[in-house]
Amino acid sequence: MYAVGIDIGGTKIAGALVDEDGTIVREARVATPASDGEGIVDAVVTLVEELIEGVEAIGVGVAAAGFIDADQSIIVYSPNLSWRNEPLKAKLDAKLSIPVIIENDANAAGWAEFRYGAGRGSKHMTMLTIGTGVGGAVIADSKMLRGGFGIGGELGHIRIVPNGLLCGCGAHGCLEQYGSGTALLRAARELADSGSDEGALLRKLRDAAGELTGDQVYEAILQSDAGALRLLAELGEWIGQAIASLTAVLDPEIVVIGGGVSAAGDLLLEPIRKAYLANLPARGYRPELKIKTAEFVNDAGVVGAADLVRLALAQR
Repeated sequence: MYAVGIDIGGTKIAGALVDEDGTIVREARVATPASDGEGIVDAVVTLVEELIEGVEAIGVGVAAAGFIDADQSIIVYSPNLSWRNEPLKAKLDAKLSIPVIIENDANAAGWAEFRYGAGRGSKHMTMLTIGTGVGGAVIADSKMLRGGFGIGGELGHIRIVPNGLLCGCGAHGCLEQYGSGTALLRAARELADSGSDEGALLRKLRDAAGELTGDQVYEAILQSDAGALRLLAELGEWIGQAIASLTAVLDPEIVVIGGGVSAAGDLLLEPIRKAYLANLPARGYRPELKIKTAEFVNDAGVVGAADLVRLALAQR
């Protein structure tokens, strides 16, 4: 039984036809017309029609960054695509012949890891996606935690620094401002601009390209540059502190770290684990969770979205 997963990103829209085992049978992608809301709808419809041609698919799960309402139909707020109370499901329903649900992109990625990836076999899993921002997904007793209004699990917006840096959500001191790829790049640029010996390699990479990018920071990490590794460790410390606080509320068995920054592997996981243990409430008197990197790389959103629409239709 096939289902379609769509993942709407700021630069591309990815789509896949996925079977019940989480295996991608077909896939396609197009550029995101980010400034054209109706263009995004048309692009999704075109992708779905291409993916289901000649086969029977039971539904479409559409993953997008932002707050999704409890009915999984309206994008209440999306920072990257400027959607505000966007009735995306209704627009897609009007143009597609199979059922549609809308899902938060981090929820979709987390569900893929829970069902088929690093979290399989657990009942209580939390995921943090460390990329441009910090996304979150919470699985509690094998169910996606969405909250009373549908927008639970926005873990990047828990406050970790009182009166800290201004976040795109309008609050100050969110984890996203300290534990994201954007935060790492900001710190790397500051180090390169400082003129210190520690920032020499970052400065060299910046001068060669004209501007320091995330790829260059990752290159410095792979070269075991002391400055870049220190910044990565500081990033991991913020994330580990946040996980310790989340443990007091959610008590997960496993935390999965995904997103682009997770490619650093143990160089990121070790400072996360160290900070988690240092800040864990009642350490020594409670079980300690596992912290693992995600197994899916680029396909988590489409695989998770496809499985979630399958689950939603079965529950109806």
